Amino acid sequence: MNVKLYTFLICVVGASPLLAQRMVFSYAEAELRMLQVNDALKVCDAELMIARRERSRAKSLWWPHLQANGAFAHLSELIEVRQPLSQYTNTIKEHVLQIDPSERLITDLLDRVGSYTLTFPLIEQNVASVGLTAEWVAFSGGKRLYADKLARQLVEVAEVNVRQARTLKQVELVERYYGLVLAQQTTEVCRERYEGLRRHYEQALRLEQVGFIDRAACLLAQVGMEEALNEWKQAQYSERNAAMALNQLLDVSNDDPLPILSSSLFIVSQLPPESVFAEQSIVSNHALTLLGVQERMAQNELRVAQTNYMPEIALLGKQTLYAHDLPSNLLPRAMVGVGFTWNLFDGLDRERQISQARLAKQSLVWSREQAENDVSLAVSRLYATLMQMADEARVLDTTIALHAEVLRVRQSAFAEGMATSTDVVDATHALATARLARLAAYYAYDVALAGMLAACGLMDDFRKYASEQC
Repeated sequence: MNVKLYTFLICVVGASPLLAQRMVFSYAEAELRMLQVNDALKVCDAELMIARRERSRAKSLWWPHLQANGAFAHLSELIEVRQPLSQYTNTIKEHVLQIDPSERLITDLLDRVGSYTLTFPLIEQNVASVGLTAEWVAFSGGKRLYADKLARQLVEVAEVNVRQARTLKQVELVERYYGLVLAQQTTEVCRERYEGLRRHYEQALRLEQVGFIDRAACLLAQVGMEEALNEWKQAQYSERNAAMALNQLLDVSNDDPLPILSSSLFIVSQLPPESVFAEQSIVSNHALTLLGVQERMAQNELRVAQTNYMPEIALLGKQTLYAHDLPSNLLPRAMVGVGFTWNLFDGLDRERQISQARLAKQSLVWSREQAENDVSLAVSRLYATLMQMADEARVLDTTIALHAEVLRVRQSAFAEGMATSTDVVDATHALATARLARLAAYYAYDVALAGMLAACGLMDDFRKYASEQC
């Protein structure tokens, strides 16, 4: 294949990212952008605000309740008092007859008056009233106190959820950001391998033309170059996919050129001992913190259930501000009092609530103990991975130096006819393989570091480690 054709393919594959201005992100800048634009984190922030509002609502249980009330009514019939006058005239008539049994004029008059009934309305047909009613629970058996604690703990749960969601997104960002760094550096290694084999192929063509090597050796060089070109193209496709994954997390359009990442893969030179992270994980792990809050909530829910055995005492008051056609002797304008409610028997529902609350609390205790063991094991495994990748990277540094020297020697020997084309191609591939293995070790180290810091609740420290090694 003509070398000019390879040059054309290189231009077609690699020139497009250079046609527009490329965005430059350090890891810290990428993290800041993600925290600002990520929708999942915005949802968690909104849930935290809702929990805080509910916390404010719980405080209202301590305040008296004041209500305005009013009414208008039309009565179908008048409410009247009917009083027969005979009950009064008969008594007078008896006294008169005792004085003068023959008296008829007065007695007849009294009989005539007594035949009538005295009628007068108590309330008019149209009545209206406006007033205020106040109620304050003076004693609730502690229910308000524990309800307030539960509301405060719901805020704590929301805060932990925010931190946990933030940590998960930070770990995801590390995977995608450094995944793109890995893809870009892999592409560069593949490009350098291709360039080296292209130069080797050009050298083989010249040597074939002067009869220094045969056609087979030249074809071997061409095959090695073509394979390297294909791997380079595949690396570019992988780089594009990695960039799209990062763009999605950072809310960047995929139509933009591939971003330039200024932070490099790294290995921490001096990492604290494992015991430091193991102790910190028990204290700051978000999952353990959440279980601890939930355990305290279960305890308060148990106490709320126990308060159902206590009576509830309230102070009452009412003031009528306006009353139309309602006599004050029938409806007092002011009233104060005290009342209570006491559930003496509810079909053993309280006992079942208490039993359920105790089981929920015990379940959370067991869950926390199991989670502590899981977190400790995860930290131990991740720390071991860090040490393994650091050792592997150091070994690969020596391996790369060895393969680079071998390649240099074989290239010189090939030019002098003392090495075959296969020797050069194999040495080139060996060097590239070692370089790619070192990049993979660095990436595995960074991802493991992020996972371990996340397990310890120290994910924000990743920026410090990243900046110190750059």
